Amino acid sequence: MANQALFRQPVAGPQPVAGQGAKARKSPLENSSDGVFADRVFNWSILGCALLVLAVLALIVWQLVDRSQLSWHAFGWKFFWGQDWDPVNDQYGALPFVYGTVVSSLLALVIAVPLSIGVGVFTTEMCPRWLRGPLSFTTELLAAIPSVIYGLWAIFVLVPLLRSYVQPFLAKTLGWTGLFEGPPYGIGMLAAGIILAIMIIPIISSITREVLSVVPQHQREAALALGATRWEMIRMGVLANEFSEAAGDLYLSALIEIGLALFLVTIIVNALARFMVWSVTRGQPARARA
Repeated sequence: MANQALFRQPVAGPQPVAGQGAKARKSPLENSSDGVFADRVFNWSILGCALLVLAVLALIVWQLVDRSQLSWHAFGWKFFWGQDWDPVNDQYGALPFVYGTVVSSLLALVIAVPLSIGVGVFTTEMCPRWLRGPLSFTTELLAAIPSVIYGLWAIFVLVPLLRSYVQPFLAKTLGWTGLFEGPPYGIGMLAAGIILAIMIIPIISSITREVLSVVPQHQREAALALGATRWEMIRMGVLANEFSEAAGDLYLSALIEIGLALFLVTIIVNALARFMVWSVTRGQPARARA
């Protein structure tokens, strides 16, 4: 009697009632095609978008070369090496502009990259949760300020501060280096570099935060478990690995932001009636153009 339960007939489960319009649901994938045509269309569309960017760049280069034929025939390569810009005597040299652009860009990178990396590391690794959101929002808010506002702020606020306090202090303490000689005009590569640095800090810090946020948590915990301090964990477990992979993206983003912000120097110069922009190096004149 105890073994009769082993030979019971299986009981059928609930079955759909016939005649009540019950229909079996079909999977949406049963009516779909193999997707080869859609994949090809998608691939060609993405490739077209990428080629469109290159085509626009090629068009810009072609327009610049085509529209500058008169200048090429009149001045030739000496236009890039000439140092005199005298429209009255029909003498044009772009070397001061090239020099000013390069110096202001490098100075902006020197100032902005360490600050941006520090902001990114503090936001992702050390900042309290209640402060992380407001700090990130405030940093990214700098990117929403129009460039003209930056130029006016530099003319009316930054330049007087540099002329009255910063440049005399630098000339007194670091004048022996030869980098801060000459009268403190306030308008120069130092002011341009500071403004450009402020303008490119948001994008570099944003990319830094994105790069550091994808670091696996167990990588941090492993470094701490091996006896590393918090600084050693950040330096070896986070920065060393991630920046070796994303350094190219950071450099590219910095250069792109500098390209978008360089015309600020033009605004400063034009607003001051093309006043000569003095370099921080031995007081030699230099100009910058985007």
